[in-house]
Amino acid sequence: MIPLIDVHTHLDHPKFKDDLDEVIQRAKKAGLKAIINNGIDPETNRFTLELAKKYDIVKASLGIYPPEVLEAEIKQYGLNTKLKPFDIDEEIEFIKKNKKNIIALGEVGLDYSQETKKQPQKELFQKFIELSEKTKLPLSVHSRKAESEVIEMLESSKAKPVLHCFCGKIKLAKKAADLNYSFSIPCNIVNSQQFQRLVQEVNINQLLTETDAPYLGPIKQERNEPANVIHTIKKIAEIKRFEPEEVANNIFYNYQRLYLW
Repeated sequence: MIPLIDVHTHLDHPKFKDDLDEVIQRAKKAGLKAIINNGIDPETNRFTLELAKKYDIVKASLGIYPPEVLEAEIKQYGLNTKLKPFDIDEEIEFIKKNKKNIIALGEVGLDYSQETKKQPQKELFQKFIELSEKTKLPLSVHSRKAESEVIEMLESSKAKPVLHCFCGKIKLAKKAADLNYSFSIPCNIVNSQQFQRLVQEVNINQLLTETDAPYLGPIKQERNEPANVIHTIKKIAEIKRFEPEEVANNIFYNYQRLYLW
């Protein structure tokens, strides 16, 4: 069985509340060796730590998604939840205290798709860039409609970024690749020309697989889950003209080199 990795997922999402045990079992059966769950606020950060304690293949990544963006998205999509107010610096201290219990930082970054203030986002992102430098932990970076600014902020740092679902222009992707950044590729690469082109341009040694579950699945409108990373492996193999086993082994090595140093 070829080794599979999902470096960015959200198993804390309500869509997994009824069958998470089965989702994990399917992942193991598919060959998943590690699933990195990404927290986005105090509640999901704590849930992520609990998941990592409960399931041996789940690894924890803690972060803070831009709060104003998260609130705007909750309203936009009519989600039955509410973001509780919290102190950002206190949560960063909590993350620091849990350094030994986590494998990465994130999900963090910039999102200019909503009508929100940019400066607070940049200040928050800068704090995590500095935390990545200090801890040497990889940084799972969200960059929706802010790709250029994200690269600009990272460029002067010594952080270890993994660009999650990077949708910037290919010229910008090449710049990030030249800076030796990594890219995590979601399962909807099977339908996305953007991600197919990205994989075509980026060296296999800088690629990782993710699901962003429950989002970005290989079949539109269906819930995504970690076992589906095999679809990403097969598509990368097709694009790179490698065997799926070769791609999976490369990506597993990339994971080990970046996260298990």
